[in-house]
Amino acid sequence: MPDVAGSDEIDLALPEQVQALVEWIGAGRRLTQTGRLTLADARALVPLLGTGDRLDPVIGGRVFRTRSSQELPRLNLLVEWAKAAGLVRAVGGKLVPVKKNAKLLSEPERLRAALFEAFAKIPSDAVVPSGWITSLVLPGFRETCAELRFQLASADWVTLEVLKSAVWADLAPRFVLDHLDAERLARLREITARDTAHVVALWRALGAVEADEGRVRLSEAVLRAVLAERGGAESGEELFRLRVMLDDTDPQVWRRVLVPASIRLDRLHGVLQAALGWTDSHLHVFTVGEARYGWRDPDFGEDIAAEDTVRLADIAPPGTIVGYEYDFGDGWEHEILVEAVVPAEPGMVYPRCVDGAAACPPEDCGGTWGYRDLRETLADPGAADHQEMLDWLGIEHAGQFDPAAFDVDAANRRITADWITRGTRGRG
Repeated sequence: MPDVAGSDEIDLALPEQVQALVEWIGAGRRLTQTGRLTLADARALVPLLGTGDRLDPVIGGRVFRTRSSQELPRLNLLVEWAKAAGLVRAVGGKLVPVKKNAKLLSEPERLRAALFEAFAKIPSDAVVPSGWITSLVLPGFRETCAELRFQLASADWVTLEVLKSAVWADLAPRFVLDHLDAERLARLREITARDTAHVVALWRALGAVEADEGRVRLSEAVLRAVLAERGGAESGEELFRLRVMLDDTDPQVWRRVLVPASIRLDRLHGVLQAALGWTDSHLHVFTVGEARYGWRDPDFGEDIAAEDTVRLADIAPPGTIVGYEYDFGDGWEHEILVEAVVPAEPGMVYPRCVDGAAACPPEDCGGTWGYRDLRETLADPGAADHQEMLDWLGIEHAGQFDPAAFDVDAANRRITADWITRGTRGRG
């Protein structure tokens, strides 16, 4: 079986392979009764695209004739990927191009972004060939893609080993594995790591992931394109500059963020959570005057307008103060001032945090009064509950929690991770 992740033996880059495939299809190509490329077409495409698939392989001096295009994993992957991205579709026993998306073929960065966004929609057995020993990636393919996207967007650079561990930690609890002994469990983790690396290799071949000295990260160009497709800002677009202050905190917790003026309130909620450092574990509500916006739930109140139908620019022109309450138990009140309208700069990723100060309080610490008590307890090693608070925070000594700490780069990694994964990891 060819190494379908090995891009070194391929003449064309993966996006170029997809582009050449769609152009080759032309007005349409007949499919077999099982909906696959005919063998004759497959034999023409393997050398044309440089897929690296082996036709009529010779094993032990014996020729094994290729009898179906199904035996050519890289070619099958390209076809399924083009389908998932809406570049081609099967209609009436033929594979035909989708005219409305034809423009993508002449826009390399948008094509990469479209292919990257579509990856999780590919049938998993086209990405992880069925001839391989089955790992957790095959039944948990969408979850694998979501976790990898989140991890890659959350860090500037990350090692492949960290990604493998993150995927295993996410997938393993989803399956019943208690019947496996230590040896079989270790083998399952090993092949799950193999398939995780395979997915990352395909993203590298796509140009969506770049590597340096054993570490990987999302390509900035593809990241910008993905953000734009998901409602982020393009160069010159109007942005709102927001100053967000968490009430009654000392040191004062505040952030300055740039968001598209057209951002929906549900997406703004995600940006605020990420910029401040909250974990989106509780309910929230926006207020402008007497109007209230949030997640519509019969138990939440009938006077709440659905936040996913409202755009910030429609309710809060520059100079407006928007209230934002998070966690109705602890009652964290924020004041959002729409400071100004500014243009998006070329080459920048939006939404983004540009300034701020002080650490976000720990979740569920009891609101502003509880947070004040927590800091006083940490500052006094002789306090009766000093060790209890250390254990609750998961730290060994008080110096590991700095109320004044703020890292704008970490805030932006959280914002980006939230923006490109919200809706794919079990959140609305």
